[in-house]
Amino acid sequence: MGFETEKIHRLASSPTETALIFTYGTLKKGFSNHGLMQDLMRTGDAVYKGIHRTVDKYPLVCGPYRVPFLLNLPGASGSHRVTGELYAVTQRGLSRLDELEGITRYHYERLPITVAPVKEDGDAVVEVEAYFAHRSYEMEMWKRNGKRGFGVYGEIEAKGYVKRKDRPQNLTFLEQIHVFVSSIDNN
Repeated sequence: MGFETEKIHRLASSPTETALIFTYGTLKKGFSNHGLMQDLMRTGDAVYKGIHRTVDKYPLVCGPYRVPFLLNLPGASGSHRVTGELYAVTQRGLSRLDELEGITRYHYERLPITVAPVKEDGDAVVEVEAYFAHRSYEMEMWKRNGKRGFGVYGEIEAKGYVKRKDRPQNLTFLEQIHVFVSSIDNN
């Protein structure tokens, strides 16, 4: 089975160049942060490319407030091929996504991942990027979730999700993550 791998376009100074971004959580259609993707599509800074699934198995778990986290632990026991949406995003759009995902605040890291279309329209495997939980807490997040992940962040997994504006403001989100991973309860 010879898959042809398409490499991601690295962002240069040109605002017309795009990166392929795999979304698996709240940026997907029907979830709380999809409004940002809709804004980016309206301004021409994002184009929907379809439903894709990771080629390798990865842990997808929930953290504090039922926020989804993809962990960069390919092949970990208890992980799945993760299903999500793929978008081509401009440099301007990528800056907005990086801000939402807290790249400079160590919430997430944007890293390469290989995905394939869910529909068997062809056998195009694509190297893209996704927002993974920051490596500083990913192992603790995996342990906190009982080393069990899921293959899709859907209605059931999102039940109980708390929007950013409705979360307590006395701690930063990174501090809330650290409190979550250090707690004993496995709910």
